[in-house]
Amino acid sequence: MCKEKQNDILTQQQEDASTSQPDNSPDSESPQVSSEQNESNGIDEDRLEKIHELERMIDYTFNDIQLLALSLTHKSFVGSTGEHYESNERMEFLGDSVLELVINSFLYNNFPRYTEGQLSKLKAVAVSRSTLALCAKAMGLGNFIKFGAGEMATGGSEKPSNLANALEAIIASVYLDGGLESAQKFILKILAEKVYELDRDEMKRDYKTALQEYWQAGSRKPPVYKVVAETGPDHDKRFEVEVRLAGEPYGRGIGRNKKSAEQRAAEEALETIFNRRREDSSGC
Repeated sequence: MCKEKQNDILTQQQEDASTSQPDNSPDSESPQVSSEQNESNGIDEDRLEKIHELERMIDYTFNDIQLLALSLTHKSFVGSTGEHYESNERMEFLGDSVLELVINSFLYNNFPRYTEGQLSKLKAVAVSRSTLALCAKAMGLGNFIKFGAGEMATGGSEKPSNLANALEAIIASVYLDGGLESAQKFILKILAEKVYELDRDEMKRDYKTALQEYWQAGSRKPPVYKVVAETGPDHDKRFEVEVRLAGEPYGRGIGRNKKSAEQRAAEEALETIFNRRREDSSGC
């Protein structure tokens, strides 16, 4: 029921948003917008052509081009010209939820033999900021984002956090404009092969790396591992390790050595994280 509720919530959000959006189907007729109208909406001719270039790259044509333009507006640009009052930060929030729903469904359907722990681990790496930033960089996304002068001067178009955030915002813009099916198509186009690549990679089998990748994506302090108990004789000792995130215990693991105990603690921590996120988002 939790996953169903999350899906219902996202679907309802999309339906609410789509009431003010025209149909994006090939049979529908979209009103032509003049260059003067685009300029009055804050998109000049050069910027509009750049945005259309990105549309062609992602193979999706927007009914409301303003959604894509907003998804490419970094917070440093807001107010810098006296014209822009909103950045892509709210879109990042929505895009993150849509991304998780799509990837959850993809992993569930394409990795039927994986346990919940294995799915959580692969998901953590697949939706991490580092993975999103790599995908965004491969798209050349930094060339399309609007930054303020200060952020641009410090290499804003190359910063992984800016790239990952913008990609999440674009996901939200596609979702709001065309619905969940369009968002799913876009997400899987850029991430499906990457997921299989990550699954083959050693990182996928390393719970500690997966946990660190996911947890530190939000500029948090790294996980802390602590041995809380040692049992058994010296020749057959067992170590119990606890992992803490932001000072709070998230998982415990037992192993014949500290390394294996840490891996099991990290595995449990990943399950704890995603269980809590499911509960928070669905109200279950």
